[in-house]
Amino acid sequence: MSQIKQLIRLYQSGNGIKTIARILGMSKNTVRSYLKKMAEGGFNTEELLRQDDPLLEKSFHAGNPAYKADKFEYLKSRLDYYEKELKRTGVTKQLLWQEYIESDPTGYSYPQFNYHLRQQLVSRKGSMVMEHTAGDKLYIDFSGKKLHYIDRSTGELVACEVFVACLPFSDYAFALAVPSQQTPDFLYALSCCLEAIGGVPKAIVPDNLKAAVTRADKYEPLLNQSMEDFANHYGTAVVPARAGRPKDKSLVENQVKMIYTRVFAPLRDRQFFDIHSLNEAIKTCMLKHNQTRMQQKPYCREERFLSAEKSTLGELPRERFELKYYAELKVGENGHIYLQRNKHYYSVPFVYIGTRVKIIYTRSMVSIYCQGKQIATHIRSYQENTYTTVAEHLKSEHQAYKNRSHGTYLTRAKAHSAEFAELLEALFEHARYPEQLFRTCDGLFRLKRDFPTEEFDRACKYVLKNKLYTYYYFRNVLENGTANNQEETPVKSSLPDHANIRGRAYYAGSQPTLFDPPSGGPEMRPE
Repeated sequence: MSQIKQLIRLYQSGNGIKTIARILGMSKNTVRSYLKKMAEGGFNTEELLRQDDPLLEKSFHAGNPAYKADKFEYLKSRLDYYEKELKRTGVTKQLLWQEYIESDPTGYSYPQFNYHLRQQLVSRKGSMVMEHTAGDKLYIDFSGKKLHYIDRSTGELVACEVFVACLPFSDYAFALAVPSQQTPDFLYALSCCLEAIGGVPKAIVPDNLKAAVTRADKYEPLLNQSMEDFANHYGTAVVPARAGRPKDKSLVENQVKMIYTRVFAPLRDRQFFDIHSLNEAIKTCMLKHNQTRMQQKPYCREERFLSAEKSTLGELPRERFELKYYAELKVGENGHIYLQRNKHYYSVPFVYIGTRVKIIYTRSMVSIYCQGKQIATHIRSYQENTYTTVAEHLKSEHQAYKNRSHGTYLTRAKAHSAEFAELLEALFEHARYPEQLFRTCDGLFRLKRDFPTEEFDRACKYVLKNKLYTYYYFRNVLENGTANNQEETPVKSSLPDHANIRGRAYYAGSQPTLFDPPSGGPEMRPE
């Protein structure tokens, strides 16, 4: 009970000023002043006893009379104007006070003026208590300070940015060192964070860093294409904090301060020689941080996360996110586009020669689009100044030229005639450079189109007979009709009739042999 109520009750009981002062531990003058205010104010004691203590005290203590002075009312009427003027270039509190004192020479001093103006500004910056839902948001940020590791080859310190994230419902935190704040490193750290917590929240709340936001805006910030691709891949939304409003993600700002104490400080005297060992040490410190019991709460961050939040997170996709790059290029006359990043050429169907196409490429794949249609896909190559070509993208004559071989020529020749195939087989037996043989074959096929089939086959037989396997000889045979004018000599089955025939009887009898001398002639002996 308020001492004022006790004083009233004791006074109603007939106690004197000295007795009341002794019982309540007050001075006699204080008791006398309260009783005087009751008498002069005309208060009803029963109503005073029914009032709450704050209202009762206000009845006896009207407050500081300075706030009822005319000069305070004048300053109060101009506080909104001063607050607005402070936002203008070059306007300071000192300048505003000088203008104020010129208009009211009996006004407040500069310290009092600053006090009332500061009270006005503080009252406009009131904050609201945010209620967080499990699995709803993930706050992310980079710490202002950096960690380092030592380059083994040079001995110099290599600075690393520290990515920090936390789930506001459980305050479960994650940290990772990355080489920079650029988009590839930022998205890599964010994907590692989602894998570490084992799920995807409904929304990700980043700062307005360039790796995520192209144009900051209070109502509709513009995300860059890579951040949109990341959100679409993981099935989440990105809601950047308002520019200059760190309270939109106050919990991760607080996590950064705690990480300075629980990660940076324990690692301050340790040496690391690569970023992987540095991240292993950070992981150990973060595990200890998440398992430390929170103040004024009967649980730690990890217990709260595992028991109430992890099951509410969305499912991770099967494939890890790959950063996509975009380009718009023109298809060259050779049916290829030139990707400048790797100095490599990729084929496009020949019908798109001369048109502009859109390229979307990742670390492993290159996709080519034209008018909303995917026209080509390639595995990304990192070999400079080389070509990746799909045979189906070439014209038919180019495909035929590229696929030339002994077998293709023989197959085409057999479809024409056996004589032509026999001629090419004989031609390929010659030890000549393949390109020379292919050109000779192309010439023979050209002659095949220009001459009748029968004449061409006769020429093949003629060339095979004479064994002169050249294009010019074959062409001369066809043009001159040499194979057509060639007459074959008939083969006689018997000698012509004549009188010098001995007959079988001549050899059956005992006739003189061929070496016996004829009658009347000299003797002949075999040599």
